Amino acid sequence: MLYLLYLRLAEHQHYVPVLNLLKYLTFRTGMSVVTAQVIVNAMGSRFIRWMQAKQGKGQPIRKEGIERHIIEKAGTPTMGGLMILAGLLGSALIWGDLANVYVWVAILVTGAYGVLGFLDDYAKVTKQSTEGLSGPARLLIEFLVAIAGVLLIVYFGQVSATEGHLQTSLTFPIFKNLVLDLGWFYLAFAGVVIVGSANAVNFTDGLDGLAIVPVMIAAAAFGVIAYLVGNFKFAEYLQVHFVPGVGELAVFCGAMIGAGLGFLWYNAPPARIFMGDTGSLALGGALGTIAVACKHEIVLAIVGGLFVAEALSVIIQVAYFKRTGRRVFLMAPIHHHFEKLGWAESTVVIRFWIVAIMLAMLGLATLKLR
Repeated sequence: MLYLLYLRLAEHQHYVPVLNLLKYLTFRTGMSVVTAQVIVNAMGSRFIRWMQAKQGKGQPIRKEGIERHIIEKAGTPTMGGLMILAGLLGSALIWGDLANVYVWVAILVTGAYGVLGFLDDYAKVTKQSTEGLSGPARLLIEFLVAIAGVLLIVYFGQVSATEGHLQTSLTFPIFKNLVLDLGWFYLAFAGVVIVGSANAVNFTDGLDGLAIVPVMIAAAAFGVIAYLVGNFKFAEYLQVHFVPGVGELAVFCGAMIGAGLGFLWYNAPPARIFMGDTGSLALGGALGTIAVACKHEIVLAIVGGLFVAEALSVIIQVAYFKRTGRRVFLMAPIHHHFEKLGWAESTVVIRFWIVAIMLAMLGLATLKLR
């Protein structure tokens, strides 16, 4: 919004020196971090008390889960994702270039997944059950939203003149000349990336602070990737595929970091509020959308390797149990497996943060390994 104001004033030759800062992507990204955090913290305790009053018993806790969670986490309200979304979307709208298609796709997919997550959380709270919306119905809606977002990217995203098929192609890290044009199959592939990312973050959200910090780490990594891929000189130097206009997603990533920092203030152990599916689906969908827009879908699997491991642990556990009647892990998702082994919750969370940082650094390293 402010960027368009700057352009309008510049067009009419109204010179306001301080507004020149708005033309710098780095400045707007930094301000988006601060603005998002301020919005979330401004909602803070008042919003949490309101949620406690509305929800009563709070988020239902799995009875077959970790025993101490039933006592320690009972009564904690959920839907904290509304705080995150307020900060994220509000900051992105203030500091982002609203003429940029990638910004709008990220906003729309994130918002739609947030609404879907809210409906799921609402069903759980009102029924006081861990079962929310129908699984198949939720997945169908997620795929429809994801494919709609991918279509917008493919048809309205800017393409370099030398890489006309890039929008429907799969690029590979390390191999600079390896590009696979999937054609219409790209819609399905990119849809799986976005839906998979959303649900992987959703599986990770099971302990205080466990999901939000790796999300911020991944957002920081993709903020760097978006900035470099969207800058012709940097893209040429690093020999990565140049995607015009995608650098604006750095502002969106900054808003994710700021909103995450604000939420972590209240989600740090012991959590005063959970993000719920409202937050986890939205944030995961946002990361998937950004990866698709930047043409770094495979790198997302590296940077978000922690989320991938969480999702795979659930898939493996369910598939193996249905086949043999036995379990691979003491409990899935895998963070509960380590709790069952006797690790303290804080130990699991901090060690998983360390893993997330290492994976993010590894993902960023692929930019130079060409």
